[in-house]
Amino acid sequence: MTTDEISKSMQLKLYESMVQIREFEEQVQRSFLEGLVQGTTHLCQGQEAVCAGACLALREDDYVTNTYRGHGHCLARGIDMEAAFAELFGRSTGLCAGLGGSMHFTDVRRGLLGAFGIVGAGLPVAVGAGLAAQLAGAGQVSVTFFGDGAVNIGAFHEAMNIAQVWRLPVLFICENNLYGEYTRINFTTPFENLVKRADGYAMNAMMVDGNDVEAVFNAVSAAAAAARTGTGPTFIECKTYRQRGHSRTDPAKYRDPAEVHAWLARDPITLYREKLKNSGTLSDAQADDIVAEWRRQILAAAKGAAGAPFPDPNQDFAARLFA
Repeated sequence: MTTDEISKSMQLKLYESMVQIREFEEQVQRSFLEGLVQGTTHLCQGQEAVCAGACLALREDDYVTNTYRGHGHCLARGIDMEAAFAELFGRSTGLCAGLGGSMHFTDVRRGLLGAFGIVGAGLPVAVGAGLAAQLAGAGQVSVTFFGDGAVNIGAFHEAMNIAQVWRLPVLFICENNLYGEYTRINFTTPFENLVKRADGYAMNAMMVDGNDVEAVFNAVSAAAAAARTGTGPTFIECKTYRQRGHSRTDPAKYRDPAEVHAWLARDPITLYREKLKNSGTLSDAQADDIVAEWRRQILAAAKGAAGAPFPDPNQDFAARLFA
């Protein structure tokens, strides 16, 4: 699939999804400053193109695992925003009954098998889901999102190996934002193009601009289509950048200001807005209206969640989660 074949309606969906994710994360930060967020947060401003582009290329019955920086993937899969805020606020109406918090958004009804606080922990889970999909024979794929820091751990290599040996329908999507927590990639890995990791497993692989939402959409669409026909897994490296620190308390002073400036100039939402404007798909007024509408909906969702009750310690949470 080429960029020219993406319909205008899909282009607008991709843009709206990125705006929703950005505005949600901005509200999360405001809610934290208001004292509403229970626990920590890891926000994904700057990485919205990977979340939107990849998830909108999937079927509703596909499986997804993601990292603790996973709000964007879950939003792109269609989670309820008020339930998401309720989870952040530790309320009983949250996605996980208020027990998981920011790092553990999960909704099995949308194929979201878990967000994992342990680096790389979602990889073997995704392989298991890929085996289940292969055995079911319904054409599903399993997608796992992970950061550049995960490519150096044992679970990554074990998952890549067995997925290729068994030709499982698994997409390994690496969000390479150059930093594993506070450490730049050149201090932990002998090369920055992590697509090389796939060579060791004779696995199909591609490297894309992770700030180009259509490039991500096309790559994942092609890889998913191939996996559904039984060709096996694909490793996709998305070059991107988080615009904020690692977590809520991190000012990210360890980054070169010139590097930050260069990546901010390649903001995925700004780039796509200009592209759609130049093609006549989206006017400035329409773009502004989209932002305003998402801000309204997100603020309403946050306010609704803030009014929900805290969990009852006597409640049967297992029954609540899997009802």
